[in-house]
Amino acid sequence: MDMHREGWLHAGGSVSLSDVYRTIAVRKDASQFRRALAFFGPGYLVAVGYMDPGNWATSLAGGSRFGYTLLVVALISNIMAIILQSLTARLAIASGRDLAQACRDAFPRPVAYMLWLLAEIAIIATDIAEVIGTAIGLNLIFHIPLEIGVAITALDVFLILYLQRLGFRWLEAFVIGLLAVIAVCFAVQIGLADPDWGEVIRGFAPTTEIVTNPEMLYLALGILGATVMPHNLYLHSGIVQTRAYGESLEERREALKFATIDSTVALMFALLVNASILILAAAAFHATGRTEVAELGEAHNLLAPLLGMAIAPTLFGVALLCCGLNSTVTATLAGQIVMEGFLHIRLAAWLRRLVTRGIAIIPAAGVTIFYGDGGTAKLLILTQVVLSLQLSFAVFPLVLFTADQRKMGALVAPRWLTAIAGLVAIIIAALNVKLLVDFLA
Repeated sequence: MDMHREGWLHAGGSVSLSDVYRTIAVRKDASQFRRALAFFGPGYLVAVGYMDPGNWATSLAGGSRFGYTLLVVALISNIMAIILQSLTARLAIASGRDLAQACRDAFPRPVAYMLWLLAEIAIIATDIAEVIGTAIGLNLIFHIPLEIGVAITALDVFLILYLQRLGFRWLEAFVIGLLAVIAVCFAVQIGLADPDWGEVIRGFAPTTEIVTNPEMLYLALGILGATVMPHNLYLHSGIVQTRAYGESLEERREALKFATIDSTVALMFALLVNASILILAAAAFHATGRTEVAELGEAHNLLAPLLGMAIAPTLFGVALLCCGLNSTVTATLAGQIVMEGFLHIRLAAWLRRLVTRGIAIIPAAGVTIFYGDGGTAKLLILTQVVLSLQLSFAVFPLVLFTADQRKMGALVAPRWLTAIAGLVAIIIAALNVKLLVDFLA
């Protein structure tokens, strides 16, 4: 139900993700802890997008090339993500709309269609990264050729459909289970790599070199694009509405509090994984003079001789495959939210998934066949920079909506939060302009 309509050009009608909308009960008579547990889950689906295979490529390249220097970028990106994801939960709970529906209802049709097209480009870029990452994971563990692995990724639609039929909680449990596997894999690998922890701590300190060095800035923006991802803003604003939290102001305030806690904790977990990838690359590759490692396959092959343990590359491959599978789930949901929210088009879940995956498979398969591992690494990093360039077109509307009391009512974002989020949006836009200038120059 829409609580505040007067600030929108068009009145909202349909609900977000109608097949799972308000399907998870939040019992009023339960303890506060149990009510908080009811909101546990969506944040981890969002966190998946902050550690997808594209993120691996940028973090590996950044760690091997510049050591621990870009850790501060991972930290700042994560702080930006926490702020922006809290706004998406606020938008959904206050207005009853996901970000795609809000854009459709707030802007003239031509503007809304342009934003839809940009959102679709971002999802395709995300999906390309997942196709390549999953294919490389299959290759590393089972020695399946990349070309065949790319084709196999089309079959993940059946896994997602099965989990959705079991219920949204099962989908969340699947994702959280894979996240736990990823965390264990990296914990073991970091222990084997034995990084210089003093250098790790210093890597979280800001340095002007990141902005002045074009190559470092390119990788920094890649990390930013891989961390603060446009499709996650659409995703979170839809899946938070799977909770049946009620319509009163008090119930919605509590829902906003618990949803924000859930996403913040989950994103801090994502930071640990992202930092682990970069630390592993810095300790295993940069410290040994291998400063050009960006291919996931090359990193996998080098880990055993450098760390002295045969299990290290296997753990790397397992974690990568888990990341690819997880990212597939969240990109599917984001694609559904974007298409339904902007266009009011409801495709069957299997058809929507196959169309999106088909568009991603074509460039991924072409690059894999003609350029091999080296080409896939460059394509992975390029997809993350494309995501960074698309980001402003999702962030600015989000900040504008949540600052508008006519749209948000009593849950309008406080001015201090709007000011910080506006600064984040401006920084992202300014960095992207500098990236384009450096690229053209």
